[in-house]
Amino acid sequence: MNLDSRLTGREEKRLPIMMEVKLAPVAGATSGPPERTITDNMSPHGIRVRSTCEWRLGEQAEIVPTKGGTPMRGEVVYCQKVEGGRFFVGLRFASSRVPWSILQRFNGLLLGDIFCAMRWKA
Repeated sequence: MNLDSRLTGREEKRLPIMMEVKLAPVAGATSGPPERTITDNMSPHGIRVRSTCEWRLGEQAEIVPTKGGTPMRGEVVYCQKVEGGRFFVGLRFASSRVPWSILQRFNGLLLGDIFCAMRWKA
């Protein structure tokens, strides 16, 4: 682990990807319908999502893209209250990588931009 990740608590770079998702507690058969919300950023093993509900550390949540995609189960690693009674919730996917195509496409675009910029500097 490098010095920067020890200071920020993050091991992976977050990408500012916003997409609509459904968010629900895993053990929430009686909790009602999933919340429709949006992501704030993503990495291969984690997502920051907006929520109208307060979540507790260690809770398990399921997140599903509304435009189709593999459901993911993650652990709540933080819940930050923001203005308007809303929350930012950090989910970590310890055992698998986020398989959603938008993450791969966005990451590929960033790498392409870096390589293009390197070509123009030469």
